[in-house]
Amino acid sequence: MTSMPAERSWLLDPSRLKLVHQCRRLIHTEFGVKLHLTDDALTEKLADFAGRSRSSQLQRTWSQLKEAIPGYQSPPATEEPTRRVYRGQVVAEESNKESASSRSGEEAAAPKRQVIYRGQVVG
Repeated sequence: MTSMPAERSWLLDPSRLKLVHQCRRLIHTEFGVKLHLTDDALTEKLADFAGRSRSSQLQRTWSQLKEAIPGYQSPPATEEPTRRVYRGQVVAEESNKESASSRSGEEAAAPKRQVIYRGQVVG
């Protein structure tokens, strides 16, 4: 039988374990990341994903779990912009959208080329 460090013994409580499993399930559905109970930085990863999440249910569950973890101190908040990811690719930010709109204006100034689809002129 392996011994569990005192800092991880809070996982043995069934009510806390239920909250951890809810958080893990919600994180997996939103971010596609599987968190393991044996991970040394489990609480930090849960806090990180709960902070980046758009799911109010995950944020509520994490706040309940945070209160239930004895001696948990939340890390100091850092104001760093979060990157939005869609299917593993980083979504373009507002500054990139502006440059894309200026590029589309340049393309509009260029003469349109003729598009042929299945032998017919389209657009």
